[in-house]
Amino acid sequence: MLKTQNSSLTTHYWYTIKDIEKLDTPALVIYPERVKENIDMLKTMIDDVARLRPHVKTHKSTEATILMLDAGITKFKCATIAEAEMLGMCQAPDVLLAYQPIGPKLERFIKLINTYPKTGFSCLVDNQTAAQKISDAALAHQLKINVYIDLNVGMNRTGIPPGDKALQLYMDCDAFAGVTPVGLHAYDGHLHDADLAVRTKKCDEAFEPVRKLQQDIRQKGYPGPVIIAGGSPTFPIHAKREVVECSPGTFVYWDRGYSLICSEQSFLTAALVISRVISLPDDTKLCLDVGHKSVSAENELNKRIYFLNAPELIITAQSEEHLVVDAGKNHHYKAGDVLYGLPYHVCPTIALYERAITIENSKISAAWRNIARDRKITI
Repeated sequence: MLKTQNSSLTTHYWYTIKDIEKLDTPALVIYPERVKENIDMLKTMIDDVARLRPHVKTHKSTEATILMLDAGITKFKCATIAEAEMLGMCQAPDVLLAYQPIGPKLERFIKLINTYPKTGFSCLVDNQTAAQKISDAALAHQLKINVYIDLNVGMNRTGIPPGDKALQLYMDCDAFAGVTPVGLHAYDGHLHDADLAVRTKKCDEAFEPVRKLQQDIRQKGYPGPVIIAGGSPTFPIHAKREVVECSPGTFVYWDRGYSLICSEQSFLTAALVISRVISLPDDTKLCLDVGHKSVSAENELNKRIYFLNAPELIITAQSEEHLVVDAGKNHHYKAGDVLYGLPYHVCPTIALYERAITIENSKISAAWRNIARDRKITI
């Protein structure tokens, strides 16, 4: 690994951009060949591609979606109407809006269903009132919408605990004329222990009530239901359960955070934030052009961005347009030096950029629009 990336150094690494002088910074760059490798790797980690339901919140682009469709993936998960519309534009066959549409969002969801008839859309519910409103809206438009019961297995944000109340909600939904209950949704994003054995134990414990609820529903005479479970950290665990659909998302680009937590997963880093040294305020400090607006800033300072070609830099401050780092005494950095930054959390970082510049054969090739970063595309 390069200690520094001065203009006089020519050592080549996978991330090196040969025509870097053409790229203004800060810039989000994507390496499509590594994206393809990640999709191929994902498929090797499960027995049946039909059990994959990737979340598109990470990439937010039609280009990445099409790569997955070309790889035989037909089911997807998303969190916003814009993401759902992007999938409809790509004619994805099966799309779960992993959100409970309320108010104007429900109106938009109905319009989405009518606008993209080649895509089967479904959504989440976690209470009777919302389920009734979704049913009423569907009936008003001569529709019947598939719904999944959103279960709280420890994330503690939305969902109903798996148990008698969830069973009753499933039966209530079956009684509503405008919706059809088809499955259970259990997102365990709170489980991210670096120790896989610990993570597996917690995941199994959280999943057991979901499994029992599925059995209880079947005992009531209902078919199924399908279970959609997990995210990236628990994907390898749920992938071993033959009856579960899995929803990893970060795998497509990967990031510093999950590469440290999920060391058992060998996905490749495929998205970077490129930065330049713009100022040397004193003998040890550098100022870079990568502020809050350029990389996800919800974590503490030392867990926002990691420089592949300058791992020794210590972040000391960040503001909207600037990042200050300590390079130590007698460093060799100068204004204009290029730094290749790996975000700790790539998903919200992607949402900061209108487009990602693609790098192929170590050169700038094109751009992928992060079209679903907006709250609205057309609907």
